[in-house]
Amino acid sequence: MSSSATHHEARKIILVGNPNVGKSVLFNALTGAYTTVSNYPGTSVEVSRGHCEIAGRRCEVLDTPGMYALLPITEEERVARKILLEENPFVVLHVLDARNIERMLPMTLQLIEAGLPVILVVNIMDEAERIGMSIDIGLLQEKLGIPVIGAAMARKRGLSEIRAAIAGFDREHRARFGYSSDLERDILKVASLLHGEYLLDRRALALLLLQKDEEIQERVRTREAGATSAIEKAVKEIVFERRVDLHLRISLERKRICKGLLDGVVSQKEGGAPPFSERLSAWTMNPWTGFPLLLAVLYFGLYQFVGGFGAGTIVDLLEGSLFEEIINPYAIALADRFLTWSWLHELMVGEYGIFTLGVRYAVAIVLPIVGTFFIAFSVIEDTGYFPRLAMLVDRIFKKIGLNGRAVIPMVLGFGCDTMATIVTRTLETVRERVIATVLLALAIPCSAQLGVILGLLAEVPGALVVWSLSLTLVFLVIGFLAARLVPGERAMFYMEIPPLRLPQLRNVLVKTLTRMQWYFLEIFPLFIIASILLWAGKLTGALDWLVRAMTPAMYALGLPADVAPAFIFGFFRRDFGAAGLYDLQTSGLLDPVQLTVAAVTLTLFVPCVAQFLVMQKERGWKVSIGIFVFVTLLAFTSGWALNKLLLLTGVLA
Repeated sequence: MSSSATHHEARKIILVGNPNVGKSVLFNALTGAYTTVSNYPGTSVEVSRGHCEIAGRRCEVLDTPGMYALLPITEEERVARKILLEENPFVVLHVLDARNIERMLPMTLQLIEAGLPVILVVNIMDEAERIGMSIDIGLLQEKLGIPVIGAAMARKRGLSEIRAAIAGFDREHRARFGYSSDLERDILKVASLLHGEYLLDRRALALLLLQKDEEIQERVRTREAGATSAIEKAVKEIVFERRVDLHLRISLERKRICKGLLDGVVSQKEGGAPPFSERLSAWTMNPWTGFPLLLAVLYFGLYQFVGGFGAGTIVDLLEGSLFEEIINPYAIALADRFLTWSWLHELMVGEYGIFTLGVRYAVAIVLPIVGTFFIAFSVIEDTGYFPRLAMLVDRIFKKIGLNGRAVIPMVLGFGCDTMATIVTRTLETVRERVIATVLLALAIPCSAQLGVILGLLAEVPGALVVWSLSLTLVFLVIGFLAARLVPGERAMFYMEIPPLRLPQLRNVLVKTLTRMQWYFLEIFPLFIIASILLWAGKLTGALDWLVRAMTPAMYALGLPADVAPAFIFGFFRRDFGAAGLYDLQTSGLLDPVQLTVAAVTLTLFVPCVAQFLVMQKERGWKVSIGIFVFVTLLAFTSGWALNKLLLLTGVLA
């Protein structure tokens, strides 16, 4: 049997649910590490796909973006709904948080009334039991008419029951839930006019049409050749006749039904003092304790582990011992022997050679830094800390046109701005994505650059403080102005808070390996491109011309002309530039004021070529070139102003 035939016969299992309810943990438990993460066709939203075998049948598993209802608001919800509409699932696993079952059960109702093959997974049962909640799974299953499994996926509890429920799933039996008589009459009136072929039940379609779902309206137009006008007329009449918000009415009806379903199912014991994990959770979101805890996470996670161990110990081992002493000499010897053309020799193993610069930098310098960052990020992510951090910074971020959700790409930026720019896809509106991209390009140094600059400025008293304050000020001022000048809608902020847990080794490894795979597929080639561009610049003299062209700008910043190459190299790799400053400092060519001005300007200066190429891919040429020009002008303006201020005040003299 061919692999394509096997793939064709694979049963599709689709995971849906609110964000932070454990869908990804269930996905990893079902599929293992052999998964792919890619954009859903026609969108910039990532969807994970994997495979597993259940009862001898091959299954394809899809982990959808978080969604709160069948009526979508965000792009992630639209993609999740589109998957339900188009992927023809064998089973839909609706994962919800047992602690918030009353709030999340209305979506289960929507999935059931849509006629989808639903299995309900009541996850995080261990945490619910810890706070005194008791859920009668058997009674809930009886009332809903679908399989219901109690689970705690972080501990693999319920996994065998989920697999068994999928293997023996029977989609014939399902309950029906009645709304109030007047609403039922309106639903029936619209549903009776629908005669086309749909994956969703006509009752569900009628409800979505009454809620003015544009995508469903378009689908109905394409499938109801002659009846479109009658359907639209009926919907308009009902909406006009009611003259009230149908969304609210339907939502209240679903809550009423859910309350009845949960009657006798959920009971709550009065517990004693809250467990330590809950107290710690509250501390992470309280500004008085949350910010000191954040500083501790940044210090041990980023500064010590990524900056010290990754950028220090591992880079020294790979770059200093392995590449400099063994691999590079061997590669150069081979090139000397076989590459007789000087231009080809220079391209492969010269000063900016593909092997001696591109591969060495990608594997020996940046990979250890990004790799340790991926590990730290996966550990912190698996504890459930990031949603709490989002809640902590939401009020501040709202002032700069973002919300708490943007904290994820901002934190990622300290590891790799290129990857963080891609992660801005998770933000709800185009406006937020543009603001976040500007701030990442401007004021968030990647770990490679950060490590070099911290080492560089640590030797000069006061320089690190001035550098930190300058970047923070620029970040807040530009964010504040962007919030008022960038057009577009403001996004709503809502986020589920998962329990705080000790990270699971398997989850951390799977997430880290997936991100490392992404690094090699998407970022590694950009280092090769940077090497070729630098080589071409040296060969044609364009590099020397750029150095001469930038000399007046260096004088305006109070810097010697020797600093110009550091800025040019900084475009190809941010830490190239920082390393250039390091060489100038050790040569005694920069005084404390010049060093600080150069470090601030270089950090604010244009993003590296890899980040710029990703910006172009994500935002388009017009926006990315606009950001490039804006960031360049602002960097040099800020550097000029800082030089004048430091000379005037004599702070670093």
